[in-house]
Amino acid sequence: MKLVQLNAWGGRLEHQLADLLSDEAATFVCLQEIISTEGDGAFAVPLEKLQVDQGYADAYMSPVFSFNLMNKKASFGNAILSQFPFTVSKTIFTNLTYKDDFDFDSDDYNIRNLQHVQVSIGDVKLNILNHHGHHVRQHKNGDQQTLRQMEQIAAYIKRLDGPIILAGDFNLAPHSQSLELINASLRNLSVDYQLTTTRTQLTSKKEVCDYIFVSDGVKVNSFKASDKLASDHQAIILDFELVA
Repeated sequence: MKLVQLNAWGGRLEHQLADLLSDEAATFVCLQEIISTEGDGAFAVPLEKLQVDQGYADAYMSPVFSFNLMNKKASFGNAILSQFPFTVSKTIFTNLTYKDDFDFDSDDYNIRNLQHVQVSIGDVKLNILNHHGHHVRQHKNGDQQTLRQMEQIAAYIKRLDGPIILAGDFNLAPHSQSLELINASLRNLSVDYQLTTTRTQLTSKKEVCDYIFVSDGVKVNSFKASDKLASDHQAIILDFELVA
């Protein structure tokens, strides 16, 4: 099986994003900064089109806010695509709550949530979690807000039964105090495989801030950062199998 993790940058690189997903043919896709809306997404590909075009059996959207896009309403947030139907789907807010009719000039954009879905693969119940981390503008070292939110996520993970894959753009450096709370619970593949950046040439930023974490029960066959351009973030790709 395969999982692709990507901050989709609003889906603005529509054709490149579609090509990436088509080439990888992943079992699961975890996306941040994706738009959900009916019909054409105007300036960005919506989740609904990705699901249909790429042939995914299930999709789960967890918006952080909604806004008017041309003549319709659009939602923005995190999403998971899956070739397996979800048996569990939950959204847990880690900062603020969903905002309808978001005002880009005055509302706080740091609305954040954690997605949790579960799929049954044979006798195994696989937990997949997806998160977009709190953004501190000045650096990726975190602050008291990121520490609180990672404590919340770490506590949630400890309550789960079955193997776990946690993916996302965490907006944190690999060994920041906040992220070490997750590193203590799960295997950080971006660290283990010594990624030097998860950004692309579309930004001057060079840090590692995108991660896939795995628990016991997830055997890693391969892990890499993709060189295919689909966002200002690189996609990171996990090939894995489930083991007893």
